[in-house]
Amino acid sequence: MTTTPTTTSLSRIPTGIWVLGFVSMLMDISSEMIHSLLPLFMVGTLGASALAVGLIEGLAESTALIVKVFSGAISDYLGKRKGLAVFGYALGALTKPLFAIAPTTGIVLTARLLDRVGKGVRGAPRDALVADIAPPEVRGAAFGLRQSLDTVGAFLGPLLAVGLMLLWANDFRAVFWVAVIPGLLAVALLLFGVREPERHVGEKRTNPISRENLKRLSGAYWWVVGVGAVFTLARFSEAFLVLRAQQSGIAVALVPLVMVAMNVVYAASAYPFGKLSDRMSHKKLLAWGLVVLVAADLVLAMDDRWTTVLAGVALWGVHMGMTQGLLATMVADTAPADLRGTAFGFFNLVSGLAMLIASVVAGLLWDQLGAAFTFYAGAAFCGVALLGLFKKF
Repeated sequence: MTTTPTTTSLSRIPTGIWVLGFVSMLMDISSEMIHSLLPLFMVGTLGASALAVGLIEGLAESTALIVKVFSGAISDYLGKRKGLAVFGYALGALTKPLFAIAPTTGIVLTARLLDRVGKGVRGAPRDALVADIAPPEVRGAAFGLRQSLDTVGAFLGPLLAVGLMLLWANDFRAVFWVAVIPGLLAVALLLFGVREPERHVGEKRTNPISRENLKRLSGAYWWVVGVGAVFTLARFSEAFLVLRAQQSGIAVALVPLVMVAMNVVYAASAYPFGKLSDRMSHKKLLAWGLVVLVAADLVLAMDDRWTTVLAGVALWGVHMGMTQGLLATMVADTAPADLRGTAFGFFNLVSGLAMLIASVVAGLLWDQLGAAFTFYAGAAFCGVALLGLFKKF
C-alpha cells in the first residue's frame, strides 16, 4: 500500500521528463568526470592556489547562470526551448577536450567559461521545458525526478574518474578525454528523444524582458529570486569539498569519492523531497534545508578526518536534495507560463552573482585563515539567512 502513491506519481510524469532526466545524467557524467578532478589538477599539476580555484569556479558558475537570462528570454520570445537546449548541450560536450590539453590555469579558465556558457544556454530553456511538459499537480515530482537522474550522473562521473585514475596511474588528461563520450551521447538523446509541446496558435511574440512583461513577474517570484541568492551565498562552490577531502591524506585517485558520496545522497533525496514539496509548505522545507546546511558546515569545520568529511558531505547532499528542485518548482509556480524561460534566467542571474561572491570569499578565507574558518563562516551566514526566512512565517 505504501508504494502506490509513489508509483502513481511516477506513472503520471510524461516520458519527455524522463528523457530530459537521462540527458542531464549523461552530461553530468561527462562534466563530473572532469570537475571532480579539476581542483586537484589545478593545484597539484598546474600549481594554482585555493584563491585561484575559487575565482575560476566562481567565474565559471556565475557565467553559466548569467547566460541563462538571455537563453531563457530568447526561448520565451521564440516559443521554442529544444533548439537552444541542444545547442547548449553540444557546446558543453565540445569544450571537454580543452581540459585534456590545458597547459595553464588560463586555458582551464577558458575551458570552464565556454563549458559553463553551454550550461547557461541550455539551463533555462530546459527547466522551462520541464515546466511546459509536466502537469501542474506533479510539477514538484517532475523537477525532483529530473534532478535525481541528473545527480545519478553526478556520482557516476566521479566513480568513473576514480576507476580510470587508478587504472591509468593518475593520468588526469586521459580521463578528461574519455569524458567527451557521454557528453556527445547526451546531445544525441536530446536531439532525437524529446518532442517539444506546440506553441498555442495565435500567440503574439513580444520582448520577454520589456518593462511591460517584467511587471508581470510578481512579488512572490522576486522573493523566490532573493531566497535563491541567499542560499547560493551560504553554499559556495563544491570544489572546496574536494580540497577538504584532499586534506584527509587519502590517495589522490580516491578524492573524487567525496563527490560520489554527496551525489548519491543528493540523487536519493531529490525526488522524495520534490514529491513532498507538492504537499508541504515550501517555506518550511526551505528552512529545514538551511538547518541541514548549517549542520554540514559545522561537521566539515570540525576536522579533516575522512569519516568526518564524509559525514559533512552527506549532509551537504541532503541539503541539495531538499532545496534545488524545490526552488525550481517555486520559480515555475510564481511565473507566467509564457515568461518561464525569462523567469528562470533572472533567477539564475542573481544566483550566479551570489556564487561568484561566495566562491571568491571562500577562497580568500581558505588561503588566509584555513579550511575550518571557511566552513564556520558558511554556517554563520546560514544562521543569518535562517533568521531572515523565519520572519516570513
